Amino acid sequence: MSVAAAGSSLGIPGPHNADTSVAEQLPVPPELRSDIRILVVDDERTLRESCASFLEAEGYSVSVCGKGDEAKRILKTQQFDIVLLDLYMGRVSGMELLQICLEANPSTLAVVMTGNPTITSSIEALRSGAWDYLPKPFSATHLQILIGRAAHTVIVSRESQELHEELQKKHLSHSDKLSILGTSPVFQRTIELARKVAATDASVFITGESGTGKELIAQFIHHHSRRSSRSLVAVNCAALPEALLESEMFGHRKGSFTGAVRDKPGLLETANGGSLFLDELTEMSKPIQAKLLRVIQDGVVRRVGSETVDAVVNVRFIAATNRDPELATESGELREDLFYRLRVFPIRMPSLRDRKEDIPLLANHFLRYYWNRHKADLGDAPVITEDGVRALQSHAWRGNVRELQNVIEHAVVLLDPGSRVGPSQIPFIGADETAPEATQVQSGELYKEAYHAARDRTIAEFEQRYLKALINRASGNMSKAARLAGVDRTTLYRLMEKHGLQRETIMVNSE
Repeated sequence: MSVAAAGSSLGIPGPHNADTSVAEQLPVPPELRSDIRILVVDDERTLRESCASFLEAEGYSVSVCGKGDEAKRILKTQQFDIVLLDLYMGRVSGMELLQICLEANPSTLAVVMTGNPTITSSIEALRSGAWDYLPKPFSATHLQILIGRAAHTVIVSRESQELHEELQKKHLSHSDKLSILGTSPVFQRTIELARKVAATDASVFITGESGTGKELIAQFIHHHSRRSSRSLVAVNCAALPEALLESEMFGHRKGSFTGAVRDKPGLLETANGGSLFLDELTEMSKPIQAKLLRVIQDGVVRRVGSETVDAVVNVRFIAATNRDPELATESGELREDLFYRLRVFPIRMPSLRDRKEDIPLLANHFLRYYWNRHKADLGDAPVITEDGVRALQSHAWRGNVRELQNVIEHAVVLLDPGSRVGPSQIPFIGADETAPEATQVQSGELYKEAYHAARDRTIAEFEQRYLKALINRASGNMSKAARLAGVDRTTLYRLMEKHGLQRETIMVNSE
């Protein structure tokens, strides 16, 4: 049985409703498809031959196999770019074949097919190294989109490998561009997990307190991946109002809203072939979550104001949050299906309190960096004493590495060349720093000012104190803070900007 059209069924009538217009926007041009080697492994003859016939018509180089033992031999002796693999193969399980496939050729993109899809089986396959999964029944269009994305990834990987080899000849490997400091066992385990997942295309979900280095690990994963020659695009889901975030991520069509004077591609299109880092994912609104889920599932992007598919993208997703994502799903703030799609490989960043042995290394690194940046021409850099190190290690560091970095930079501004840095020279952030602010309004100095000046200053001081208390009460969740204050998020962000406040700084300064 052959498949003649993109919307046809592959022997099993499938309900998939992907856009047929995607067929004209496949990421791999026809002249390159013949170099993509695909193996279809399935004990259902009709489906196996239908898939092969359709993919051959698309221009790919296709082989088929219907027996598990034969598939084991083929996978061990031949190399394929893409393997389409049934998860249930009788005597030989699909998971066993998946392991053989990846051990023989780790760069192979394995897509598992299953007629009994469950979250558990799908997540297990993805964690074991599968590139994606394809639930049965599926349509030809679904297969076309998925294989097109996989083929594009193969092409990108080849280009990246060629670039990597060229850079190695010049002694400029990608690994030299990014260094992460930390020798503690808990941190080294985290780095090892990041290194392992970097070699795959699996989605990564990074959790951890504010300031632990979630974005740095995202950069590490991207730079050690086969997408390293392409862009890593970062978007802070908490920093933009909903309408602006949607436009930034998905792009927009001319005339779709006031000020849209031209067509504009979004960050998803910019990240095509590379990685997209979604920071503070739990702050993303539910409508945008639904739209993002569509991109993750089908790789298609519709810009704001568009009625058709504007682009087909191949993006590796890395998400992060300083909140508990499971609690966010239970409360309804984070879609469960989106969470499972992105949480293929979870990484938990340890707090600085859990890696105190790294504090001297980090502190000295920041000290040298900021001294060279601010005062290199004045003389030798200061030296942290043993008492200073003990003081640093005994501090709570609620803001983690970011707080340590800020404290050291503050100290550098005050220090003299060659000085010794003890506890008294380290400007730890304490609760007493905000005390004068709370009593300033009640000071007798207030009444020495003109009425309008005193009123404006009093209002400004109230707004600053109110915003700081509000953000702390909401544990840094801007959506929750807006609800507690009875205002929309746009108003809240405008007030924060007015007073030069940042959520991270507020959380660091709180005790």
